[in-house]
Amino acid sequence: ATSFLFTEYQYVGVFMIAFAILIFVFLGSVEGFSTKGQACTYDQQKMCKPALATAAFSTVSFLLGAITSVLSGFLGMKIATYANARTTLEARKSVGKAFIVAFRSGAVMGFLLAANGLLVLFIAINLFKLYYGDDWEGLFEAITGYGLGGSSMALFGRVGGGIYTKAADVGADLVGKVERNIPEDDPRNPAVIADNVGDNVGDIAGMGSDLFGSYAESSCAALVVASISSFGINHEFTSMLYPLLISSIGILVCLITTLFATDIFEVKAVKEIEPSLKKQLIISTVLMTVGIAIVSWIGLPSSFTIYNFGAQKVVKNWQLFLCVAVGLWAGLIIGFVTEYYTSNAYRYIFKRSIRLSRSLIVSLEFPVLTLCLLYLQPCARCCRFLQNRSCHQCYLWPCLGIQICHHTNFCHCSQHFC
Repeated sequence: ATSFLFTEYQYVGVFMIAFAILIFVFLGSVEGFSTKGQACTYDQQKMCKPALATAAFSTVSFLLGAITSVLSGFLGMKIATYANARTTLEARKSVGKAFIVAFRSGAVMGFLLAANGLLVLFIAINLFKLYYGDDWEGLFEAITGYGLGGSSMALFGRVGGGIYTKAADVGADLVGKVERNIPEDDPRNPAVIADNVGDNVGDIAGMGSDLFGSYAESSCAALVVASISSFGINHEFTSMLYPLLISSIGILVCLITTLFATDIFEVKAVKEIEPSLKKQLIISTVLMTVGIAIVSWIGLPSSFTIYNFGAQKVVKNWQLFLCVAVGLWAGLIIGFVTEYYTSNAYRYIFKRSIRLSRSLIVSLEFPVLTLCLLYLQPCARCCRFLQNRSCHQCYLWPCLGIQICHHTNFCHCSQHFC
């Protein structure tokens, strides 16, 4: 897996450099590579840094995001491969010990992604601030390249590893089962190695980069909105970093929540694993809600304005807290509702969902039937003219039309024409 990842990153490195050059060229050409200042968006009377500077710093932040994404994916894969071996050894002793090792290993990867993104983003903001000064709009516009770099590298990790593992799984692994009667994932089949390599690269390294990219993009987008609000006008640096403060609180909450899974609610049987994970979701959501309320109360002024299509809209701090809390609880509810309708634990609902999906498919056939009947009018007239002779003499539409023509008794069509 490491060899595959290094080979992939060699090609990705070429793309990364080429795309960075394109970013600089396109952003710099907005004002003709001018080094003169330009009017700020939120205040036309003030002058902000030139577009060439934004192009240069956006390129640097893109490279920072790409490197951090690559690093997050690689370290996540190394942690996971070590954790798999140790979890297997602990499983020989008890399910509880195996669960603790697996859970803590996953927590390490999660903390690594969040901490890496938060640390690099905070350092980049403070370094860029040395040049931009109070030009918050230009600073956070340049920072947006950070999220783009993270998501670009995630694309290669997910797609590259996914294609590789599917080719190995569907190809050689399947051939081994069919032709040689070798069970799936049997160590005697070399294709299993390729399958596992693809899983490590796509599902672990790619997933790590993907999570980092989503985290970086959402943080950068929120920072841009904050920069053209009253926080940027009044130079309130702490309030502008509200998205990063929420991420910091999230790390602390997850540290506390991890203790509930490994030390307070100990897992002793396989059937206790799923309830334990559900408890983590509920506990972390409740604690996170309290943490967001504290950050919103301390880090934000009671009233501020947000730039809204040419006008500054007044917003209260409790309204911003409500938006974040609604998104937080919506994520929890969506997860439980999805599990309720798709999990085998609720067999009655699961069977009803299958029947419902079949009914939905059937209901989608009616518009198609109506459309086909409109096209069948020439066939009906032709069949009447030919006095119910076979439709294929007069009707040259697709097979579906012949079947419908048969079922609606427009003429006597035989099924073998299809």
